[in-house]
Amino acid sequence: MNAVVVAVLLMLILSLLRVNVVFALIISALIGGVIGDLTLLNTVTVFKDGLGGGAPIALNYAMLGAFAVAISRSGITDVLANKIISTISQQQTAGHAHNDQGVATPVVMVKASLLSIILLAAISSQNLIPVHIAFIPILIPPLLGVINQLKLDRRMVACVLTFGLTGTYMLLPVGFGQVFLNELLLTNLQNNQLAIEGDQLPFVMAIPVLGMFLGLLVAIFFSYRKSRSYEDKTFHFEQNCISETVQTRYLIIALIAIIFALVAQLYTNSIVVGAICGLTVFVLGGVFKPNESQDIFTKGVQMMGTIGFIMISAAGFAEVMKATGAINDLVSGVSSAVGDNKLVAAVLMLTIGLLITMGIGSSFSTIPIIASIYVPLCQSFDFSVLATAALVGTAAALGDAGSPASDSTLGPTSGLNSDGQHDHIWDSVVPTFIHFNIPLIIFGTIAALIL
Repeated sequence: MNAVVVAVLLMLILSLLRVNVVFALIISALIGGVIGDLTLLNTVTVFKDGLGGGAPIALNYAMLGAFAVAISRSGITDVLANKIISTISQQQTAGHAHNDQGVATPVVMVKASLLSIILLAAISSQNLIPVHIAFIPILIPPLLGVINQLKLDRRMVACVLTFGLTGTYMLLPVGFGQVFLNELLLTNLQNNQLAIEGDQLPFVMAIPVLGMFLGLLVAIFFSYRKSRSYEDKTFHFEQNCISETVQTRYLIIALIAIIFALVAQLYTNSIVVGAICGLTVFVLGGVFKPNESQDIFTKGVQMMGTIGFIMISAAGFAEVMKATGAINDLVSGVSSAVGDNKLVAAVLMLTIGLLITMGIGSSFSTIPIIASIYVPLCQSFDFSVLATAALVGTAAALGDAGSPASDSTLGPTSGLNSDGQHDHIWDSVVPTFIHFNIPLIIFGTIAALIL
């Protein structure tokens, strides 16, 4: 039994049984380490050593949370939510008026407007306003009342959010996409002697992202198109009590802070530095006082703390899997069993990438592992340079959208479950796994065969 396969499957089974994800990661890591010929004490030591690898990620999320709270203090999210709710309410009112005249209510247009806004917010969170998933627990809860009125299936909304978060960094080399495509994928491919240029990667990854987009369309128009009722216990949105003059000033400061944060993050390649710059602008602009920074940070940690702990645990899990040597054994077994069949080789490599990423929970953390193993393996199967890049990039991204420990699923849950009616595993993980990971395997294989 391969330790990686056993550990990942056990983690998934425990998660599906609604065991806490952190507990599932720890238990699976311990059992996987023992199966991988590590002693229990060695497994515990390796797991603890690996936890440090998740600390920078946890700090990033804490700072993103604090920056998101500061943005919320400015009133910009209230204005945005109020604008969305007002627009949709007007559309609903107009629809009822038309209905009285015998014309069908344009509910579809109302739903399309809401989903489009949510998708644009998710896309913008990766580049234009680089707060990643921190916007979700601020923007989504005020919209739950509208979502309930429209009887939108929240699993559909989870798919929309996850596609915006994941597909964006896989395709666009800006913000988090700059980190994924250029600083991680390109660097690791070139470090493993693959002759490829950065401007080729968006073209390569466009095919797998197309598969994700088709999966999103299936989720919207087929899987979750039927109405789903939820209990009306959501937060009731209230108008911001700030005066119009002050509110306008705060909105301007918020926009300046966002721009400063984006520029600082791109220049220093540090989310922490970007968040600090943005928070400094908020302080100088009077949105909050310096002595209120403790409260801002505490609320940011409360918002993103659970995700941080899961990512830290995932780092420990990943370290145990690497220490067992089972990842190399798994890939070697595939190489010897496949022969010269490129189609089977591509499918199995992507499936292994799925297992690895599902366990680690982060495509960003998976790239160094995948690239070092897959580049020589692809060369042995005579895959082209572009095909190799497609396999490595897709294998790394696989599982990010459907892993219990991924921020791409944890983020949507943090907003959609604010009233306790959205299960992380069954309403976020399973839907995104079905609609994104399966298309990624299919279209990643297509990319490997045609490029």
